[in-house]
Amino acid sequence: MITASTGAAYAGILGIGSYRPRRVVPNSEILEQIDSSDEWIQTRSGIKERRWADDDETVLMMSVNAAKEAVAEAGIDPADIGCVIVATVTHLYQTPAIATQVAVQVGAPTAAAFDISAACAGFCYGVAMANDLVRGGSAKYVLAIGVERLSDITDRTDRGTAFIFADGAGAAIVGPADEPGIGPVVWGSDGTQHQVISQRESWQEVFGTYNWPHLTMDGNPVFRWASFEMAKTAQQALDVAGVKAEQLDLFVPHQANMRITDAMRRALKLPEHVKVARDIERQGNTSAASIPLAITAMRESGEAKSGDLALIIGFGAGLVYAAQVVRIP
Repeated sequence: MITASTGAAYAGILGIGSYRPRRVVPNSEILEQIDSSDEWIQTRSGIKERRWADDDETVLMMSVNAAKEAVAEAGIDPADIGCVIVATVTHLYQTPAIATQVAVQVGAPTAAAFDISAACAGFCYGVAMANDLVRGGSAKYVLAIGVERLSDITDRTDRGTAFIFADGAGAAIVGPADEPGIGPVVWGSDGTQHQVISQRESWQEVFGTYNWPHLTMDGNPVFRWASFEMAKTAQQALDVAGVKAEQLDLFVPHQANMRITDAMRRALKLPEHVKVARDIERQGNTSAASIPLAITAMRESGEAKSGDLALIIGFGAGLVYAAQVVRIP
């Protein structure tokens, strides 16, 4: 008879870390290549500036820096990390996964390691898998990272997307907890709308040229889908966790667009005391990295504190989505 694995009764996020690139790019720099205005960009997205990585701020470098912060806050021996999950769409090698190199540099050289491609929902996907791995006994601690260098694949002459995307990394250590620290995930996809956010060219089309593929997005259907359908998903995540909106301290949606955030807040009827993440104003849209970056920003500003109850939700290309209620470490 096969022996079944058993893990912790509960899991939680024990530590969070982040890395923001040094270079701040204001809207005025974006306007050098597109016909628009600062007012139009802020009205459409809420973005005033964003961070773009320099050459040395690689996907690996940013991941490792964010991960080391998370490990330090969790207070664990990195050798005890049993699995490393990196959510990214901008590690530009099909193989090997960047997670294997992250594991070595963090101090967990024998950990299971793999990348996932779940676009802007990637961090929430990683947290969901980490929760199940810890509770199922496959790993004592899991390192989940969201990292992007979207500036590499942004068409800086595209009026519809040039101002949106940015770079950065966020990481979380998930491990055993005395009480539930991560609620059940509500996740899924809608492949019928895969074309509204997508890579514009295939690798085959750019192979042999000096061009990169670029992201493209059909803004109006994305706005409608994210603002209304994702509010339903967020409500489902509250329901399955047994948490009411008034019990929340924080709402941390993927930092896609300030108007989407406001529409979701209204649809969820969040009380005034619930703090809402608005990191997009200074950071831009960092896809898989946006939620952990926003959490760290809220902690640094004093809006978030240890033990706060937060609803997080990621959504993006695919179209994919995931939401869960978590405790802030």
